[in-house]
Amino acid sequence: MQAAAAGFALGLSLILAIGAQNAFVLRQGIRREHVFAAVLTCAISDALLIAVGVAGFGALAEALPWLESVMRYGGAAFLVWYGAHNFLAAWRGGQALETEGRVRSSLKGVLGTVLMLTWLNPHVYLDTVVLLGSISAQWENKLGFALGAMTSSFVFFFSLGYGARLLRPFFAKPRSWQILDAVVGATMWAIAVKLVL
Repeated sequence: MQAAAAGFALGLSLILAIGAQNAFVLRQGIRREHVFAAVLTCAISDALLIAVGVAGFGALAEALPWLESVMRYGGAAFLVWYGAHNFLAAWRGGQALETEGRVRSSLKGVLGTVLMLTWLNPHVYLDTVVLLGSISAQWENKLGFALGAMTSSFVFFFSLGYGARLLRPFFAKPRSWQILDAVVGATMWAIAVKLVL
């Protein structure tokens, strides 16, 4: 139980920071569009990456120094593109939580975006594979540590996705969406700059 609690606490502390994945899940939760599919995909992806990290993939990243650079610059390019997309949406404005007459996002589109935001984001690899993987080596009960970290991902994403609906009254106004899009865009660009530097 001690290893599981440590894994849960560390996993939760790493995932709490706002990032591309969390911002997208928040948006889906507010709009109530394919929330279950989005949060389940994020949680399962994290669980797989944690399992790989605890199984020793972190050593591979150390053995192949070029892998870190590819992940870093590729991820930064993706985050710049995603941030620009959000800034464009903020500039255009006009979004609001209208349930009638609004075209819903397709499940395929939501899953594609979630998978890109997860698997093309180097921060996800650094947190789950490298950091959690290396810290798990300190525990005799690696399985317990991994299960604790995986549980934190499920708890966080489901709480974020389904708790976001409490913000629906605020996001009934188009200006609120513009602010969210601008904040998400700035966050994505800040993470991209941090990765490059």
